[in-house]
Amino acid sequence: MPSAATKKALADKKKAAGGKMSKSAGAAAADEAFSSRTVTGVLVSRPTARDIKIDGFSMGLNGCELIQDCSIELTIGRRYGLIGQNGSGKSNFLKCIAKREVPIPDHLDIYHLDQEAEPSERTALQAVIDHIQAELERLQALEEEIMSTSGPEDERLEAIYDRIDELDPTTFETRAAELLHGLGFSPAFQQRKTRDLSGGWRMRVALARALFAAPTLLLLDEPTNHLDLEACVWLEEYLKNYNKCLVVISHSQDFLNGVCTHIIWLTQQKLTYYTGNYDTFVKTVAENEVVQMKKYQKEQEDIKHIKEFIASCGTYANLVKQAKSKQKILDKMEEAGLTKPVQRERTFQFSFPECAKLPPPVLPFIGVSFAYSGKPEEYLYKDLEFGIDCDSRVALVGPNGAGKSTLLKLMTGDLVPSKGTVTRHPHLSIGRYHQHSVDQLDEEKTVLEFFKSTYPNGPTFKREEDEWRAYLGRFGVSGRLQTTKIGMLSEGQKSRLVFAMMCMKNNNLLLLDEPTNHLDIEAIDSLADAIKRYDGGMVLVSHDFRLIDQVAKEIWVCENKKVTVWKGDIRDYKALLAKKMGLSGVPGGKK
Repeated sequence: MPSAATKKALADKKKAAGGKMSKSAGAAAADEAFSSRTVTGVLVSRPTARDIKIDGFSMGLNGCELIQDCSIELTIGRRYGLIGQNGSGKSNFLKCIAKREVPIPDHLDIYHLDQEAEPSERTALQAVIDHIQAELERLQALEEEIMSTSGPEDERLEAIYDRIDELDPTTFETRAAELLHGLGFSPAFQQRKTRDLSGGWRMRVALARALFAAPTLLLLDEPTNHLDLEACVWLEEYLKNYNKCLVVISHSQDFLNGVCTHIIWLTQQKLTYYTGNYDTFVKTVAENEVVQMKKYQKEQEDIKHIKEFIASCGTYANLVKQAKSKQKILDKMEEAGLTKPVQRERTFQFSFPECAKLPPPVLPFIGVSFAYSGKPEEYLYKDLEFGIDCDSRVALVGPNGAGKSTLLKLMTGDLVPSKGTVTRHPHLSIGRYHQHSVDQLDEEKTVLEFFKSTYPNGPTFKREEDEWRAYLGRFGVSGRLQTTKIGMLSEGQKSRLVFAMMCMKNNNLLLLDEPTNHLDIEAIDSLADAIKRYDGGMVLVSHDFRLIDQVAKEIWVCENKKVTVWKGDIRDYKALLAKKMGLSGVPGGKK
């Protein structure tokens, strides 16, 4: 049974806290967008068990089959990384579990992080506590229902009582504050109303709710997307101690290696399970593919020899019997199922166009200070002196709020310095990627319609439909996707279209602000390869340690109103962040 202290605190909180938050407009739109999802599956694990096994699982969307006849196996104590190409159905898979479109027992609590906390009059701290209060009320209602229908002997009650004691209302505020601090909220910022927070910060509030709730089944869809490197390090450390069941979609190999005990690979409409982290998965897949190809080649050689023998027998009476015998062997091989050759799904392989290399100085900052208000006492940067050239390969790092995106806007001219000058070479052409880049896409048009209308044929430019198809195919948007409305594509597929638009110009300089947020792992590697082959300069803001490691020659730290060159590599910087945070044990956990 719940402790006396827990019962008293629960009663007090019930009076003080507001009701459950209403569903945001974004959530309602998402419900409508995914109303055409079709799901089948049969629960084969015990209805009262905490582990989940569902057989015969299939999932389709808008008449397109994404997953066919698989098993879902989710075990307590395991942390699964869900990987697969953009558009393969990863996010839809999490949504169908979260919405219980497959038969998941009601006594298993689920938290699905896929959208930011709603803007309201509640502070960030209150918004986290309100959610946990609602979870306690749900547990209490479930306890009452089980008691009235099954009686006190029902085995589910013990888990519910343990869960109520684990949440412990007496420590709500302290633990919520610790989690928000780990995610970058200062004590003052925790008291800001959520309606005054940006979408990125409200996503952090939603993440704090998820971590505080610590549900039996925690589903996280790209949880690092709105975090700086420091918060990514903190979250990785936190989740690697998660002792229930976690399923996380992430494009960060570092994160998957640090957190996951198992990998689920969604490929060719199947869910395949692997033990170990991402690096172990890559090694296992490579070994399996070598074995598979050897087996395939051996079978094909055998089939070739058998067919040649049968053909050589002709109608000779003494050989017909042997030919029939060999044909039976072939029939049995086909009946048993022949080994398929290794086939990798199409990913995008592209290059940024060649560009004219401009002589320095290309983009010098001279005595630059900046504040959004223009007031010296509110300077975000003060007396900056540096230059960006066509040979630059710079990664900007630093805590959220330090002004990394602001610095990029000063480079483009979207913002003007409060003091000093930013000079752009007269022939400088800048290619930009930022979090709002997808807004330029017309979601009502198909991919082909959009590109043909955005880049119409004229005296200096001509491209026929088959040429557009080949061009878009290089970005992994091929076949039926090209005639699909952009609004129906996944976020990762939309991101690929933004890169296709960037490559329509011969830019001298790339400014990339979190370009990996919605890309799959293979696409990020393709992006890294394209950057390495690129002739121009690059400035990158990213929370993806591996991408920075692959493409950055210099790391600049934005902090304390300055931009300073980091002497080590990004791994050294990650180690420094962990050391600064004194990561030991589980931050924010129950004492």
